[in-house]
Amino acid sequence: MNLREKISSLPLTPGVYLMKDQAGTIIYVGKAKSLKKRVQSYFQKSASHPQKIRKLVTNIQDFDYILTDTEFEAFLLECQLIKELKPLFNKKMKSHLPYSYIQIDMDGPYRKITITQTRTDKDGIMYFGPYTSPVYVKKAMEDMKELFKINCLQPLKGSPCLNYFLGQCNGLCIGGVAVKHYNEVVDNIISLLKGDDSGIIDRLREKMQHAASEFQFEAAAKYRNYIKSISVLLYKETVVQFTEDSKNIVAIERLMDSNLKLFLIKGHKVIFSKKYPLEMIEHQFEKIRTSILTYFQENAIGKSCMIGKEEIDEAQIIYSYLSGSNGRFIVIPDDWLIIGGSYERLDNSIKELIEM
Repeated sequence: MNLREKISSLPLTPGVYLMKDQAGTIIYVGKAKSLKKRVQSYFQKSASHPQKIRKLVTNIQDFDYILTDTEFEAFLLECQLIKELKPLFNKKMKSHLPYSYIQIDMDGPYRKITITQTRTDKDGIMYFGPYTSPVYVKKAMEDMKELFKINCLQPLKGSPCLNYFLGQCNGLCIGGVAVKHYNEVVDNIISLLKGDDSGIIDRLREKMQHAASEFQFEAAAKYRNYIKSISVLLYKETVVQFTEDSKNIVAIERLMDSNLKLFLIKGHKVIFSKKYPLEMIEHQFEKIRTSILTYFQENAIGKSCMIGKEEIDEAQIIYSYLSGSNGRFIVIPDDWLIIGGSYERLDNSIKELIEM
Protein backbone atom coordinates (compact mmCIF):
# COMPACT_ATOMS: atom_id res chain seq x y z
CA MET A 1 0.00 0.00 0.00
CA ASN A 2 1.50 3.35 -1.03
CA LEU A 3 1.38 6.49 1.10
CA ARG A 4 -1.70 7.99 -0.62
CA GLU A 5 -3.68 4.76 -0.26
CA LYS A 6 -2.67 4.46 3.37
CA ILE A 7 -3.88 7.99 4.08
CA SER A 8 -7.22 7.37 2.35
CA SER A 9 -7.81 4.33 4.53
CA LEU A 10 -7.34 6.23 7.77
CA PRO A 11 -10.41 6.48 10.05
CA LEU A 12 -12.13 9.75 10.93
CA THR A 13 -11.50 9.14 14.63
CA PRO A 14 -9.08 10.50 17.23
CA GLY A 15 -5.57 9.22 17.51
CA VAL A 16 -1.84 9.83 17.24
CA TYR A 17 0.23 9.59 14.05
CA LEU A 18 3.95 8.89 13.85
CA MET A 19 5.68 10.15 10.71
CA LYS A 20 8.72 8.17 9.48
CA ASP A 21 11.61 8.94 7.14
CA GLN A 22 13.24 6.67 4.57
CA ALA A 23 15.20 4.82 7.26
CA GLY A 24 12.03 4.10 9.24
CA THR A 25 12.98 6.58 11.98
CA ILE A 26 10.09 8.42 13.62
CA ILE A 27 10.67 12.09 12.84
CA TYR A 28 7.39 13.61 14.00
CA VAL A 29 4.53 12.74 16.35
CA GLY A 30 1.17 14.50 16.19
CA LYS A 31 -2.34 14.12 17.55
CA ALA A 32 -5.66 14.53 15.81
CA LYS A 33 -9.39 14.67 16.47
CA SER A 34 -9.79 13.12 13.02
CA LEU A 35 -6.72 11.16 11.89
CA LYS A 36 -7.68 11.09 8.21
CA LYS A 37 -8.32 14.83 7.93
CA ARG A 38 -5.22 15.78 9.88
CA VAL A 39 -2.76 13.54 8.03
CA GLN A 40 -4.29 14.50 4.65
CA SER A 41 -3.74 18.18 5.48
CA TYR A 42 0.05 17.72 5.34
CA PHE A 43 -0.10 16.72 1.68
CA GLN A 44 -2.65 19.31 0.50
CA LYS A 45 -1.83 22.89 -0.53
CA SER A 46 1.76 22.40 0.53
CA ALA A 47 2.74 25.83 -0.84
CA SER A 48 0.71 27.49 1.92
CA HIS A 49 2.44 25.52 4.67
CA PRO A 50 5.21 27.09 6.78
CA GLN A 51 8.73 26.15 5.71
CA LYS A 52 9.16 23.73 8.64
CA ILE A 53 6.04 21.79 7.60
CA ARG A 54 7.13 21.68 3.97
CA LYS A 55 10.52 20.29 5.01
CA LEU A 56 8.82 17.70 7.20
CA VAL A 57 6.58 16.55 4.35
CA THR A 58 9.53 16.07 2.00
CA ASN A 59 11.05 13.67 4.55
CA ILE A 60 7.91 11.59 5.18
CA GLN A 61 8.10 8.15 3.59
CA ASP A 62 5.67 6.26 5.83
CA PHE A 63 3.66 6.62 9.02
CA ASP A 64 2.09 4.60 11.80
CA TYR A 65 -0.91 5.54 13.88
CA ILE A 66 -2.50 4.68 17.20
CA LEU A 67 -6.26 5.00 17.67
CA THR A 68 -7.70 6.52 20.83
CA ASP A 69 -11.29 6.75 22.02
CA THR A 70 -11.11 10.50 22.68
CA GLU A 71 -9.17 13.56 21.60
CA PHE A 72 -8.13 14.01 25.24
CA GLU A 73 -6.34 10.65 25.19
CA ALA A 74 -4.68 11.57 21.90
CA PHE A 75 -3.29 14.76 23.52
CA LEU A 76 -1.87 12.81 26.46
CA LEU A 77 -0.43 10.04 24.27
CA GLU A 78 1.21 12.56 21.95
CA CYS A 79 2.82 14.27 24.94
CA GLN A 80 4.09 10.94 26.28
CA LEU A 81 5.49 9.76 22.94
CA ILE A 82 7.26 13.05 22.22
CA LYS A 83 9.02 12.83 25.59
CA GLU A 84 9.97 9.19 25.00
CA LEU A 85 10.97 9.34 21.33
CA LYS A 86 12.20 12.96 21.03
CA PRO A 87 11.44 13.12 17.27
CA LEU A 88 13.61 15.45 15.23
CA PHE A 89 10.84 17.64 13.79
CA ASN A 90 8.94 18.00 17.07
CA LYS A 91 12.10 19.56 18.49
CA LYS A 92 12.52 21.79 15.42
CA MET A 93 8.91 23.00 15.50
CA LYS A 94 8.81 23.86 19.18
CA SER A 95 10.67 26.63 20.93
CA HIS A 96 12.71 24.81 23.52
CA LEU A 97 13.32 27.67 25.87
CA PRO A 98 13.84 26.45 29.44
CA TYR A 99 10.94 26.33 31.87
CA SER A 100 11.00 29.03 34.50
CA TYR A 101 9.69 29.98 37.94
CA ILE A 102 8.93 33.28 39.61
CA GLN A 103 11.05 33.32 42.77
CA ILE A 104 10.25 35.65 45.66
CA ASP A 105 12.85 35.79 48.43
CA MET A 106 11.10 36.90 51.63
CA ASP A 107 14.31 37.23 53.68
CA GLY A 108 16.14 40.51 54.13
CA PRO A 109 14.85 44.07 54.42
CA TYR A 110 12.87 43.88 51.16
CA ARG A 111 11.26 41.17 49.01
CA LYS A 112 13.35 40.17 45.99
CA ILE A 113 11.52 39.07 42.84
CA THR A 114 13.52 37.14 40.24
CA ILE A 115 12.96 34.63 37.44
CA THR A 116 14.82 31.33 37.76
CA GLN A 117 15.01 28.00 35.93
CA THR A 118 15.44 25.94 39.10
CA ARG A 119 13.89 25.80 42.54
CA THR A 120 15.46 24.98 45.90
CA ASP A 121 14.15 24.00 49.33
CA LYS A 122 15.72 27.03 50.99
CA ASP A 123 13.55 28.57 53.71
CA GLY A 124 12.07 31.98 53.10
CA ILE A 125 11.70 31.56 49.33
CA MET A 126 8.38 31.27 47.50
CA TYR A 127 8.00 29.86 43.97
CA PHE A 128 5.28 30.20 41.39
CA GLY A 129 5.25 28.04 38.28
CA PRO A 130 6.77 26.31 36.40
CA TYR A 131 5.86 28.39 33.36
CA THR A 132 6.39 27.02 29.87
CA SER A 133 7.27 30.35 28.24
CA PRO A 134 10.10 32.32 29.88
CA VAL A 135 9.50 35.11 27.37
CA TYR A 136 5.92 35.62 28.59
CA VAL A 137 7.01 35.42 32.23
CA LYS A 138 9.73 38.04 31.73
CA LYS A 139 7.28 40.36 29.97
CA ALA A 140 4.63 39.77 32.65
CA MET A 141 7.04 40.60 35.47
CA GLU A 142 8.20 43.75 33.67
CA ASP A 143 4.57 44.81 33.23
CA MET A 144 3.72 44.09 36.88
CA LYS A 145 6.71 46.07 38.15
CA GLU A 146 5.67 48.96 35.91
CA LEU A 147 2.00 48.70 36.92
CA PHE A 148 2.78 48.64 40.65
CA LYS A 149 5.68 51.11 40.30
CA ILE A 150 8.26 48.84 41.98
CA ASN A 151 10.84 48.76 39.19
CA CYS A 152 13.76 49.99 41.30
CA LEU A 153 17.19 49.93 39.65
CA GLN A 154 19.31 50.30 42.81
CA PRO A 155 17.47 49.13 45.97
CA LEU A 156 18.47 50.80 49.24
CA LYS A 157 21.20 52.85 47.57
CA GLY A 158 20.27 55.90 49.66
CA SER A 159 19.58 58.12 46.67
CA PRO A 160 16.94 58.10 43.89
CA CYS A 161 17.48 55.83 40.89
CA LEU A 162 16.61 56.83 37.32
CA ASN A 163 13.26 54.98 37.44
CA TYR A 164 12.28 56.99 40.52
CA PHE A 165 12.45 60.18 38.44
CA LEU A 166 10.52 58.43 35.65
CA GLY A 167 7.73 57.48 38.05
CA GLN A 168 8.41 53.73 37.79
CA CYS A 169 9.94 53.25 41.26
CA ASN A 170 8.19 53.93 44.58
CA GLY A 171 11.44 54.91 46.33
CA LEU A 172 12.93 51.58 47.43
CA CYS A 173 16.26 53.06 46.35
CA ILE A 174 15.88 55.85 48.91
CA GLY A 175 14.80 53.54 51.73
CA GLY A 176 12.82 54.57 54.78
CA VAL A 177 9.03 54.18 54.73
CA ALA A 178 9.17 53.29 51.01
CA VAL A 179 10.62 49.86 51.93
CA LYS A 180 7.52 48.97 53.93
CA HIS A 181 5.28 50.14 51.09
CA TYR A 182 7.34 48.15 48.58
CA ASN A 183 6.99 44.96 50.66
CA GLU A 184 3.24 45.50 50.95
CA VAL A 185 2.99 45.79 47.17
CA VAL A 186 4.96 42.55 46.72
CA ASP A 187 2.65 40.86 49.25
CA ASN A 188 -0.27 41.98 47.07
CA ILE A 189 1.46 40.43 44.05
CA ILE A 190 1.85 37.17 46.00
CA SER A 191 -1.87 37.22 46.82
CA LEU A 192 -2.59 37.83 43.15
CA LEU A 193 -0.45 34.88 42.02
CA LYS A 194 -2.06 32.66 44.65
CA GLY A 195 -5.46 33.55 43.23
CA ASP A 196 -6.56 35.37 46.40
CA ASP A 197 -6.92 38.77 44.67
CA SER A 198 -7.88 38.12 41.05
CA GLY A 199 -10.17 41.18 41.18
CA ILE A 200 -7.26 43.23 39.87
CA ILE A 201 -8.17 42.03 36.37
CA ASP A 202 -11.64 43.57 36.73
CA ARG A 203 -10.15 46.82 38.02
CA LEU A 204 -7.70 47.00 35.14
CA ARG A 205 -10.48 46.25 32.67
CA GLU A 206 -12.51 49.14 34.07
CA LYS A 207 -9.51 51.47 33.73
CA MET A 208 -8.95 50.30 30.14
CA GLN A 209 -12.58 50.95 29.21
CA HIS A 210 -12.52 54.36 30.89
CA ALA A 211 -9.31 55.33 29.06
CA ALA A 212 -10.83 54.22 25.74
CA SER A 213 -13.99 56.23 26.41
CA GLU A 214 -11.79 59.28 27.01
CA PHE A 215 -9.95 58.57 23.72
CA GLN A 216 -6.75 57.85 25.65
CA PHE A 217 -5.91 54.95 23.39
CA GLU A 218 -2.26 54.65 24.38
CA ALA A 219 -3.24 54.28 28.05
CA ALA A 220 -6.01 51.81 27.10
CA ALA A 221 -3.50 49.70 25.15
CA LYS A 222 -1.16 49.68 28.14
CA TYR A 223 -3.94 48.44 30.44
CA ARG A 224 -4.83 45.79 27.85
CA ASN A 225 -1.21 44.57 27.89
CA TYR A 226 -1.23 44.45 31.69
CA ILE A 227 -4.40 42.33 31.62
CA LYS A 228 -2.90 39.94 29.09
CA SER A 229 0.37 39.54 31.02
CA ILE A 230 -1.30 38.97 34.38
CA SER A 231 -3.88 36.59 32.87
CA VAL A 232 -1.09 34.40 31.47
CA LEU A 233 0.50 34.10 34.92
CA LEU A 234 -2.81 33.47 36.66
CA TYR A 235 -3.83 30.75 34.20
CA LYS A 236 -0.52 28.90 34.55
CA GLU A 237 -0.60 29.20 38.34
CA THR A 238 -4.20 27.96 38.41
CA VAL A 239 -3.12 24.88 36.44
CA VAL A 240 -0.28 24.19 38.87
CA GLN A 241 -2.38 24.72 42.00
CA PHE A 242 -5.28 22.65 40.67
CA THR A 243 -2.92 19.79 39.85
CA GLU A 244 -0.88 19.98 43.05
CA ASP A 245 -4.07 19.68 45.11
CA SER A 246 -4.11 16.08 43.81
CA LYS A 247 -7.88 15.75 43.94
CA ASN A 248 -9.74 12.50 43.27
CA ILE A 249 -11.33 13.34 39.91
CA VAL A 250 -13.87 11.19 38.10
CA ALA A 251 -14.45 12.34 34.51
CA ILE A 252 -16.86 10.89 31.97
CA GLU A 253 -17.12 11.47 28.24
CA ARG A 254 -19.84 10.14 25.96
CA LEU A 255 -18.48 8.66 22.76
CA MET A 256 -19.99 8.66 19.27
CA ASP A 257 -20.42 4.87 19.27
CA SER A 258 -22.95 4.86 22.15
CA ASN A 259 -20.28 4.15 24.69
CA LEU A 260 -19.11 6.03 27.74
CA LYS A 261 -15.46 6.56 28.69
CA LEU A 262 -14.52 6.75 32.35
CA PHE A 263 -11.34 8.52 33.48
CA LEU A 264 -9.93 8.54 37.00
CA ILE A 265 -7.45 11.39 37.43
CA LYS A 266 -5.05 12.10 40.26
CA GLY A 267 -2.69 15.06 40.02
CA HIS A 268 -1.14 15.12 36.54
CA LYS A 269 -1.97 11.48 35.73
CA VAL A 270 -4.87 9.46 34.39
CA ILE A 271 -4.61 6.47 36.73
CA PHE A 272 -7.44 4.47 35.14
CA SER A 273 -9.64 4.59 32.05
CA LYS A 274 -12.21 2.24 30.61
CA LYS A 275 -15.00 2.24 28.04
CA TYR A 276 -18.52 1.11 29.00
CA PRO A 277 -21.62 0.57 26.79
CA LEU A 278 -24.28 3.16 27.62
CA GLU A 279 -27.18 0.76 27.14
CA MET A 280 -25.82 -1.52 29.88
CA ILE A 281 -24.49 1.18 32.21
CA GLU A 282 -26.82 0.16 35.08
CA HIS A 283 -25.26 -3.30 35.09
CA GLN A 284 -21.75 -1.80 35.04
CA PHE A 285 -22.33 0.52 37.98
CA GLU A 286 -20.88 -1.84 40.59
CA LYS A 287 -17.70 -2.24 38.53
CA ILE A 288 -17.39 1.53 38.10
CA ARG A 289 -17.68 2.13 41.84
CA THR A 290 -15.17 -0.64 42.59
CA SER A 291 -12.67 0.87 40.14
CA ILE A 292 -13.05 4.30 41.73
CA LEU A 293 -12.49 2.95 45.23
CA THR A 294 -9.62 0.69 44.25
CA TYR A 295 -7.59 3.16 42.18
CA PHE A 296 -8.06 6.20 44.41
CA GLN A 297 -7.24 4.19 47.52
CA GLU A 298 -4.11 2.79 45.84
CA ASN A 299 -3.05 6.27 44.75
CA ALA A 300 -3.90 8.09 47.98
CA ILE A 301 -1.58 11.02 48.63
CA GLY A 302 -1.52 12.55 52.08
CA LYS A 303 -0.32 15.93 50.86
CA SER A 304 -0.24 17.90 47.65
CA CYS A 305 2.08 16.66 44.91
CA MET A 306 4.75 19.01 43.53
CA ILE A 307 4.41 19.81 39.84
CA GLY A 308 7.73 20.33 38.10
CA LYS A 309 8.98 20.79 34.57
CA GLU A 310 8.43 17.14 33.62
CA GLU A 311 4.77 17.15 34.68
CA ILE A 312 3.54 20.59 33.57
CA ASP A 313 2.62 19.55 30.00
CA GLU A 314 0.35 16.73 31.20
CA ALA A 315 -1.06 19.01 33.91
CA GLN A 316 -2.06 21.61 31.30
CA ILE A 317 -3.67 18.98 29.05
CA ILE A 318 -5.73 17.60 31.93
CA TYR A 319 -6.73 21.05 33.20
CA SER A 320 -7.77 22.20 29.71
CA TYR A 321 -9.82 19.03 29.24
CA LEU A 322 -11.62 19.36 32.57
CA SER A 323 -12.34 23.06 32.07
CA GLY A 324 -13.47 22.54 28.46
CA SER A 325 -16.80 21.55 26.96
CA ASN A 326 -16.12 17.81 27.21
CA GLY A 327 -14.85 17.95 30.77
CA ARG A 328 -17.77 16.55 32.76
CA PHE A 329 -16.30 15.58 36.09
CA ILE A 330 -16.76 15.39 39.84
CA VAL A 331 -14.27 15.58 42.69
CA ILE A 332 -14.52 12.77 45.26
CA PRO A 333 -13.57 13.78 48.84
CA ASP A 334 -11.14 11.45 50.58
CA ASP A 335 -13.62 10.63 53.34
CA TRP A 336 -15.98 9.10 50.76
CA LEU A 337 -13.35 6.47 49.99
CA ILE A 338 -12.84 5.06 53.47
CA ILE A 339 -12.79 1.26 53.35
CA GLY A 340 -15.87 -0.19 54.99
CA GLY A 341 -17.65 3.17 55.09
CA SER A 342 -20.98 4.16 53.59
CA TYR A 343 -20.79 4.77 49.85
CA GLU A 344 -24.22 6.38 49.44
CA ARG A 345 -22.89 9.85 48.64
CA LEU A 346 -20.33 8.37 46.25
CA ASP A 347 -23.01 6.31 44.47
CA ASN A 348 -25.34 9.29 44.10
CA SER A 349 -22.57 11.49 42.69
CA ILE A 350 -21.53 8.86 40.14
CA LYS A 351 -25.15 8.37 39.02
CA GLU A 352 -25.63 12.12 38.61
CA LEU A 353 -22.44 12.38 36.58
CA ILE A 354 -23.46 9.53 34.27
CA GLU A 355 -26.93 11.01 33.74
CA MET A 356 -25.69 14.54 32.94
